[in-house]
Amino acid sequence: MNDSIRFILNGEDISLSSLRPTETLLDFLRLNRHLTGTKEGCAEGDCGACTVLVGRLIDGGLHYETVNACIRFVGSLHATHVVTVEHLAAKDGTLHPVQQAIVDAHGSQCGFCTPGFVMSLYGLWLTSEKPSRAQIEKSLQGNLCRCTGYEPIVKAAEQVSQTRPSALFDPLEKTRADIIARLWAIQGGDTITITSGVDRLIVPGTVAALAKVLADEPTATVVAGSTDVGLWVTKQMRKLDPVVFINHLTDLQKVTIEDTGLTIGAGVTYSQAFAAMAEKIPAIASLIDRIGGEQVRNMGTIGGNIANGSPIGDTPPPLIALGATIKLRSVNGARTLPLEDFFIDYGKQDRNPGEFVESVFVPYPAAGTHFAVYKISKRRDEDISALCGAFHLMLDAADNVADIRISFGGMAATPKRARTVEAELIGKSWTEETVTDARAAFDADYTPLTDWRATAEYRQLTAKNLLLRFYLETAGAPQELKRFATVEA
Repeated sequence: MNDSIRFILNGEDISLSSLRPTETLLDFLRLNRHLTGTKEGCAEGDCGACTVLVGRLIDGGLHYETVNACIRFVGSLHATHVVTVEHLAAKDGTLHPVQQAIVDAHGSQCGFCTPGFVMSLYGLWLTSEKPSRAQIEKSLQGNLCRCTGYEPIVKAAEQVSQTRPSALFDPLEKTRADIIARLWAIQGGDTITITSGVDRLIVPGTVAALAKVLADEPTATVVAGSTDVGLWVTKQMRKLDPVVFINHLTDLQKVTIEDTGLTIGAGVTYSQAFAAMAEKIPAIASLIDRIGGEQVRNMGTIGGNIANGSPIGDTPPPLIALGATIKLRSVNGARTLPLEDFFIDYGKQDRNPGEFVESVFVPYPAAGTHFAVYKISKRRDEDISALCGAFHLMLDAADNVADIRISFGGMAATPKRARTVEAELIGKSWTEETVTDARAAFDADYTPLTDWRATAEYRQLTAKNLLLRFYLETAGAPQELKRFATVEA
């Protein structure tokens, strides 16, 4: 057993033996370390003003990612390297090339959001020598600016990629070997337990230790990426005790490419899953690109999106449409069930006390089938779904519907299949008339709610229109016709 969280902050070794389980990295940096370059804007991982880098060892190498400090808990930082904007400039005050490019391109006005933009561009600078404009814009999805406008910031990113100085100038490149050695020294298989007053945080050393912890603490809050749990704390002021952090468990972070599908560990982040999805199931990769910003995708996990049980989680609808199965584990062993059966009711899943999501198996769309995912939101990027629909269609040789699976999120208390609609379509010819007639069956499958994202009427109409859109796309309709066939926010 161990009783301290240890990590490196810029160049300093940090060891914490007294720590609230819900203390955010943002509060630690600003209040404890007085590193005020990291700003608090939205406190929900949406604006990017709090962006920092977190480096961790992956396959022996040191990999840095942008994260939102406002919803990242300090308890999740064991054996990592946290880098803030204060670490970039040289000791003599010379700005880092990324910072200087922002100055030269007039990329800052009020300056509040600027440190977050700098850190996002720095993360891109570390990983891509000649990023395209699309890559630059993707790296900035999670950063909002209210006064400067994005064009000067994009130009700064383009400018700095054209003239890269010696790697020895960069603070992370200069110290890479040293940081790797120091992180290796911190890593270990011990379980960390910290008690602070009546609060406890636990960092299991292994997956087996996680199972034992949850057997002893079945009501514990398990935190992987904290992209949702973080808001429980910053927005709802929930008290969580104990909190079990699992984002360091590499055995839960594996993506296995198999002949018939992908096995995705519960701790795999959206960013980690992207390459395999892009290769094998491109429609889901396109969806991932619209889940939060880069910081959220670097933190949030597919397993967490499932285990959370939210009716508006983006990944369950397409996974259910593909017939995914979920593997649950506890000290008593493992069991597997269809993902659609995991969701019982709002806030209730088929998970026994002490069980946790270990992995999900996602079958590939079969050859000759049609598969599509549609996310409807008020803002295209970095927004919560009003609804998300997925369609998986198999036609026979005569273009009759041999099988179809339709799944929606945001239309019921759980992610749910449109079984009445499916029954109306199976066995019939795949024509516009058939699809138009089947639209009415949505009323038997779903009774959506009205909230600030959308009205019930809007959701129901949009779900019906997405079925028509799916038909038009599979039928090869012109893009202009597809565009007018559906109502989107």
